[in-house]
Amino acid sequence: MTREELEILFDEAFSNAQLIPQDSVPQDLQLVLYGLYKQATSGNTKSMHFQNTQDIRNAFKLNAWMQVKHLSIEQAMEQYIEIINNLMKERNI
Repeated sequence: MTREELEILFDEAFSNAQLIPQDSVPQDLQLVLYGLYKQATSGNTKSMHFQNTQDIRNAFKLNAWMQVKHLSIEQAMEQYIEIINNLMKERNI
C-alpha cells in the first residue's frame, strides 16, 4: 500500500470515528486512539508537551502519545485504522 493510499484510509477512519458514540468507547481506548492520532499526524516532535501538564486530562493525553512514540507515522496510521474499523464493526455502523 502506498503512503497516499494509507493517508486516504486514515482520513476515512478519522471521519468514521466521528460516527462512533464517544460514550461507547472505554476511556483507555480513547486515549490509545488519541496517542495514535497524534503520532500519525505529528510524529515524534520535540514539542511533545502541553501548556499545562498540571491538568490531569492533558497529562493523560501526553502519556498516551508518549506510549506510541516508538511507532512510525505509517504504523500509527495502520493501528488507528484497525481500531476504528473494529469499533465500527462491533457497533454495526
